Amino acid sequence: MKVQKFSIADATLVRSPGQDADIFVGNLVDERHGGPITVGYGRYAPGQTLTETMAVDDVMIVLEGRLAVSTGAGTVTAGPGEIVYMPKGEAVTITTDGEGALTAYVTYPHWAEVHE
Repeated sequence: MKVQKFSIADATLVRSPGQDADIFVGNLVDERHGGPITVGYGRYAPGQTLTETMAVDDVMIVLEGRLAVSTGAGTVTAGPGEIVYMPKGEAVTITTDGEGALTAYVTYPHWAEVHE
C-alpha cells in the first residue's frame, strides 16, 4: 500500500451494516487493501440513533455537525474537530440531533470482517 490522500468525494457511502437508520459509511482503506485498519467517512442524518456493542476499537473524528455517544458511564458530545474513542466491547448509543454529522473513522481491526 502506498501513501494516499482522501476526501469525502472519494467515498461511496452505503447504509451502515445491520442498520435501518439514515446512517451511511464509506470505507476508503480496509481489508481489501492489505492494511491492518479500516479508514473511512460516516454520515449521520439528523435525528438518528445507532446502538451497538463495539466489535472493534473505533476512533471517530467529527468533521461537521454534532453527535452524542452514550454508555453506561454517561454521555459525551462532540462537534467539529473533536475525537471520540470507543473501545472494543463497549456498548454505545450514538445519536444526532438537528443537523446530523459527518465523521471520519479509523477502526482496528477491520469492522467489516467482524460484521460478516
